[in-house]
Amino acid sequence: MERVVVIGGGNAGLCAAIESAERGSEVILIEASPEALRGGNSKYTRDIRYAHGEDRFTSGEYPRRELLEDLRKVSGSSFSSSLAEMVVERSELIPEWMHRHGVRFKREIRGTLDLNRTNAFFMGGGKFLVDTYYSYLSKLKVRVLYETQVVSVGIRGNRITHVGATVPGGSVNIEGDRFVFASGGFEANREWLSEFWGEASQLIKVRGSRYNTGLPLRALLDAGAIPAGLERSGHMVAVDARGPDYDGGIVTRIDAIPWGVAVNSSGERFYDEGEDIWPKRYAIWGRLVAEQKGCTAYVITDKKTVGRYMPTAYPPFTSHSLSEVSDAFGIDRDGLIGTLDRFNRGIVMEGNDPFMWHTTGVEPPKSHWAVPINTPPYMVFPVRPGLTFTYQGVAINSEAMILSQDGEIENGFAAGEIASGNVLSSGYLAGFGLTIGSVLGRIAGGWEGE
Repeated sequence: MERVVVIGGGNAGLCAAIESAERGSEVILIEASPEALRGGNSKYTRDIRYAHGEDRFTSGEYPRRELLEDLRKVSGSSFSSSLAEMVVERSELIPEWMHRHGVRFKREIRGTLDLNRTNAFFMGGGKFLVDTYYSYLSKLKVRVLYETQVVSVGIRGNRITHVGATVPGGSVNIEGDRFVFASGGFEANREWLSEFWGEASQLIKVRGSRYNTGLPLRALLDAGAIPAGLERSGHMVAVDARGPDYDGGIVTRIDAIPWGVAVNSSGERFYDEGEDIWPKRYAIWGRLVAEQKGCTAYVITDKKTVGRYMPTAYPPFTSHSLSEVSDAFGIDRDGLIGTLDRFNRGIVMEGNDPFMWHTTGVEPPKSHWAVPINTPPYMVFPVRPGLTFTYQGVAINSEAMILSQDGEIENGFAAGEIASGNVLSSGYLAGFGLTIGSVLGRIAGGWEGE
């Protein structure tokens, strides 16, 4: 019987394990975290973006060509279509597969970045998703090794012979016939991040799992795997600066930006807050905030926009005075007051559709949803960059097989965030990380299509 060793217990690894176990393989799933914290970043998800016609999970059609074009728009000139096209094509089959394996979807929910047409939302969020898959795997007699961290990879010729791992009280070598690496990026490894982000690496919030340290990725690269994805790229959003350093999940994200202004400590705006619809722009704001002094910015709205954006985990700081706002956060007072005065005077509110409200004569401009910030109380959210996952990983082919300096590693596969750099180079589309993990995870587990 073939032995499949899956490294990483998030969505991608679980999909690979299910696919392999259903094909009759002996499966060992290695998870770095304790059982209570299993699931990697997947436990913080809530939806999946996929190509589809009319279906029972969404409110309308989302054809392949539109999804690919959306990917091109957020990726810019660095977009590579080969693997992306394959992922998009096979994405059509994923929600029904999820449903067959116990995941249940809800038709429409509020506060979803207007994604009910393009994305399907599952009941119970990511925690229920991963728990459902783990429960299914237990029925298939899959062994799960918790608190087991892969730190080395043994290779002979073009085949992996074993992985070396640390366990409580010692270390082990785990042999297998097929190895699937679904262990995420290195976003929780501050030392590694510092190579590309310098001092900012200590200020970045990690939205996802503290166990995504990238040690299996480092082991693969040391063993000769070809890297894929830009070293400094990742899915990074603006999160509440008051949130935890790790495992903040989706609830710390600040979605008020399109309805307000974002300023730095000098009181200056630094980017168009309404450049495009939020699902296509929210993922650029982490990098923008990271470029500000102290990796910190301040999102300011007022009474008029209450209820326009998703509720936040932490209540905003409120005040009837801009001077008090500046004193509370150390923002330059004259800079802040001058910025808001120029912003308010430059607003053109054409018609009743806020999408058409914009500024003129203001730098940077605000293209849509330009609402005067002049009706106290003012509401302020301090924000920091929140890194979900890094894009640098290992190069793979269309079969999810890892590529090395000496050719293909014929029994080594990668899926999920550790392989995301093959599809994502910059930018992000909400819900597409789960798509990459589901498609590549199933392929890495032996899926050949339907």
